[in-house]
Amino acid sequence: MLEQKKPAMSSASDEEKDLSVDLEKDDTHRDEKAPPAALAIPVPLPGPAPTPDALQDGGTRAWLQVMGSFIVFGNLWGMSFAFGSFQSYYELSYIPHESASSISWIGTVTIFLLILIGVISGPLFDLGYFRTMLLVGALGETLGVFLMSVSKTYWQLMLTQGVLMGLSNGLLYLPGLALVGRSFRKHRAIAMGVTTCGAPVGGIIYTLIFQQLIGKLSFGWTVRVIGFVMLGTYSLISFPLLLWGAANLGDIASGSKRKLFDRGALTDLPFWLYSSSNFLIFCGYMVPFVFIPSYGELILGISRSMSLYVSMISQASSILGRLVAGYSASKVGVMVNWITCVLLSGIVAIAWHGVNSLGGFITIAALYGCFSGALIPLPPTVFSKVCPDPKVYGARLGMAQGFGSIASLIGPPIAAALASASSEGGKTNYLGLQLFAGCIMVAGACNLFVLWLTLMRRRNGGSRWI
Repeated sequence: MLEQKKPAMSSASDEEKDLSVDLEKDDTHRDEKAPPAALAIPVPLPGPAPTPDALQDGGTRAWLQVMGSFIVFGNLWGMSFAFGSFQSYYELSYIPHESASSISWIGTVTIFLLILIGVISGPLFDLGYFRTMLLVGALGETLGVFLMSVSKTYWQLMLTQGVLMGLSNGLLYLPGLALVGRSFRKHRAIAMGVTTCGAPVGGIIYTLIFQQLIGKLSFGWTVRVIGFVMLGTYSLISFPLLLWGAANLGDIASGSKRKLFDRGALTDLPFWLYSSSNFLIFCGYMVPFVFIPSYGELILGISRSMSLYVSMISQASSILGRLVAGYSASKVGVMVNWITCVLLSGIVAIAWHGVNSLGGFITIAALYGCFSGALIPLPPTVFSKVCPDPKVYGARLGMAQGFGSIASLIGPPIAAALASASSEGGKTNYLGLQLFAGCIMVAGACNLFVLWLTLMRRRNGGSRWI
């Protein structure tokens, strides 16, 4: 049974006990007698329990940090969402001797490393290395873009755009979310939704920059323009906003020793249900975003530019999905929202096969973007319920994200292989690809439902909305 929060804290041990109580409470559906507490704190707090000033709950500083994290997401996820335009250019003009399948690995390696490095960046955030990771990650990503501008071969592009940018992005991904988590309690889901909206916004901006400049400038200078935009947004906007006020960034000296790997997670059923759900969902998540442009051109016969515009419509609609998901999560529960959005995303991916007109194509793309938009901001908030212990939160979240990174690496290539296998007589058929993406996401939703039941049972009869 949860203890009532004491009116005053006289020691560090008392503070930690009170913090563990807050971590298990759901602010959205709390008992009237319980003190206010929001969704469980989504990041571990280094060292002793924080002071009230360190654990913010909104305010001007917190929302400015959301804006800074928004820009981080726009840069690191934006380039991944814009990869479709690079893929098309590489296939037709830059390295036409390489197969489309080989070129696609550049984009999947970036996402794979982006998520996988969370195994390291999560615990490093626990230890208070946020500033170091922000600086190294931003400089590394920008350097990757400028080196990419002088790359001439497939392997040079793989090392710069794929490996270097992926490693650098991984240092920024989880810490950006974690900082927002420390800045909010009551409206955490909404803040997470706003933060992750930077991903589709960045994807749209970088796609437009590339498409508009590649016909007027060389490939090198087009990519350098992107690099200068990235450098400017990091140094002039993101850095000042994120580093303003150091109270919730951690303290290296005061942090207790943290682990990169927590053995206790191996025997924890909710952890395995969460991780396996993440794997299934991310196997299918990026498939529509990667193949929408080629589907429009090869199946519907529309122009490449129109196909890219449909892809951008899908990205833009995900902005609405992320914002609505963040708001509704505070009303009906995060798990309910996550399960619903995953299930609807899978259904839309399956329904994609019935599209035979431009209007239907745009509708399916917009619906998928809207429903799948929630699949980025909601999981970290749910994980605070899967792992309520702040001392191992970062390590376990990094381990769980490792499953998603592997899925992101292999999902699109598997889908492409299925599309090739279902094609006959030289005629491209996307049925296998569409069924794979949709069915595996529906399976992920079913797995999440089991996780939901498990979490409700662990709450000992608490609110059924999680």
